[in-house]
Amino acid sequence: MLLVFMIKCYIYNLIPKKVGISIIINLLISRLTIDQVFDTVRVEEVIGDFVQLKKAGSNFKGLSPFSEERTPSFMVSPVKQIWKDFSSGKGGTVVSFLMEHEHFTYPEAIKYLAKKYNIEVEETEQSDEQKQEADERESMYLVSEYASQYFQSILHKTNQGKAIGLSYFKERDFTEETIKKFDLGYALDEWQAFTDEAVKKGYQLNYLEKTGLTIVKEERHFDRFKGRVIFPIHSMSGRVLGFGGRILASNKNAAKYLNSPESDIYHKSKVLYGIYHAKQSIAKEDNCYLVEGYTDVIQFHQKGINNVVSSSGTALTPDQIRLVNRLTKNITVLFDGDAAGIRASLRGIDLILEQGMNVKVCTFPDGEDPDSFAKQNTFEELALYLQENAKDFIAYKAALLMEEAKNDPIKKAALIRDMVTSISKIPDRIQTEIYVQECARIMDISEDVLFSTLAQIGRKELRDANKTYQTKQKAFEVVKHKAPLKKVDVQFELEQRIIEALLLYGNKTEDFEDLVLKENEEGELILEPVVHQAKVFEKIYLDLQEDEMEFSNDNFRELYYTIIDTLNQNPETGLENFVNKVSPEIASEITNILMNDERYELHDWERKNIFPKAKNHNLAQLVNETILSLRCFLIDQKVSDFKQETLDNKNDINKNVLEEVKDYSSLKMLLSRKLNRVL
Repeated sequence: MLLVFMIKCYIYNLIPKKVGISIIINLLISRLTIDQVFDTVRVEEVIGDFVQLKKAGSNFKGLSPFSEERTPSFMVSPVKQIWKDFSSGKGGTVVSFLMEHEHFTYPEAIKYLAKKYNIEVEETEQSDEQKQEADERESMYLVSEYASQYFQSILHKTNQGKAIGLSYFKERDFTEETIKKFDLGYALDEWQAFTDEAVKKGYQLNYLEKTGLTIVKEERHFDRFKGRVIFPIHSMSGRVLGFGGRILASNKNAAKYLNSPESDIYHKSKVLYGIYHAKQSIAKEDNCYLVEGYTDVIQFHQKGINNVVSSSGTALTPDQIRLVNRLTKNITVLFDGDAAGIRASLRGIDLILEQGMNVKVCTFPDGEDPDSFAKQNTFEELALYLQENAKDFIAYKAALLMEEAKNDPIKKAALIRDMVTSISKIPDRIQTEIYVQECARIMDISEDVLFSTLAQIGRKELRDANKTYQTKQKAFEVVKHKAPLKKVDVQFELEQRIIEALLLYGNKTEDFEDLVLKENEEGELILEPVVHQAKVFEKIYLDLQEDEMEFSNDNFRELYYTIIDTLNQNPETGLENFVNKVSPEIASEITNILMNDERYELHDWERKNIFPKAKNHNLAQLVNETILSLRCFLIDQKVSDFKQETLDNKNDINKNVLEEVKDYSSLKMLLSRKLNRVL
């Protein structure tokens, strides 16, 4: 009787196909190379190059690199070798992180990881057809990479490059090692030397123009950076995004420095020069030095101070600050002796404070800038100077502006308001109070007055925000309605739990208590428990086979057969063999399942003396209850179908249908008792 009931639980008309492990990959990279990359890389090491990670139990947490936040919602699991961003919903393997964060293609992500871990990549040459299939952004990246290599070649291998470009870098005291480290180059002082060579090599003029390397005017075209030394601008992962060029000839009509124009791959406001070479040192030192120019960055690196980046002559932007915020909470802004430049740069400090970061300021002696000062001093002297002269922003701003105010009460009042305005940008209330106390001490003014001024500024900002909000409301009024409650998809939740059990514990052996249907002496059906030992995947597979139950979710169905097939061939297969060898979409689904519970580590419950019970505390019970719950759900569904059939055929009530409804209801009652549920 039980077998009949179970077979009837949920029958699909389609026989499921066995789904093997598959992934769409670029055939130019061998499977052997991909496997070697996944076997070698550590997800926490790679992501740690882009996001500042802190230990959280067995995992790491940090601020999301995909959204603006101040409370960590980004989690990395070294054990599972996956990551999950709970603020944006993104997640997956180390490769999917690079594809999301750096916009790599799958092959480029593999190549990046192979380079990082010194793994040789087996590949074949691209055909013309494959080259055409590269999307527009990739074509722009390829053009930029070629241009960087071309400019380096011109610098080192041509007479003009050596005589002009290399001589200039030598005059700046840059060593050969430094020049190569930053991929410095030179563009020939000819109208279209680079463009002609690039077109000859097969690069389309269309992409040369879009990256700004070539200026096209009607039928004519010429090189943007002709006669300039070249500073390639890299992304955090090392991709060439654009270029900065410095003219060496004395030409009043030409700008001294010229940058690539905005493009699909280069956004000035979102890039920091030197971030690729500085990121590891910034995270290690837990501090970032911010300078103004390319040569400032390079000279510091050459002296041995690597945690330095530049805004490349543009005003500091929130996006640039957030780049640093992923790696450290501490920024030290370095100024030269130019007073006008310092006043302009002070505006950037308020932006840094708004991001919840700690700011220090360091200036150099009159007539010196970071480049010249670093050149004239040893590493020890430079490091000591920075340590002794870096002041907290409030002390620095007070000293600077007090010099201007002197004995003028009106100017002094304006100065105090200026400083309080900066303090108001700080989101942390404790820090705010400490800075108010410090400001009161320096300016010799009552703390109450400063707090009152701070409150006035806060109220004004609130009023301005309310006005903006009310204006928007009037411009776009909507009829309020109660949003319908989202219905829980019970079958989806139960199928997800089965996949989770297979992924985490599929190869574990447990003692399972199965139910056998028997008749007692009174002829009633009873469920009698029988204990047997089996691997989790075997238990789940046999139960689902016996009931002929099929997954309704396509991704779960593919995952289920992939896992069962793999564990059947090798019962000791680990989790990484699934997540690294399925398509990015399926890998993302796996991450959603496996990292769902990890979000609670973000709240650090143990510090509050709350110790949640591990999921595998009673694994056999978890598996049994999940399968029993799915059976109950499917029985309910089948009974509902039978009832609807009866309603649709009132004049022709089938006694067999009524009998089946009764049988299913009896089975549901037995299963519910086993689950300790009240019907």
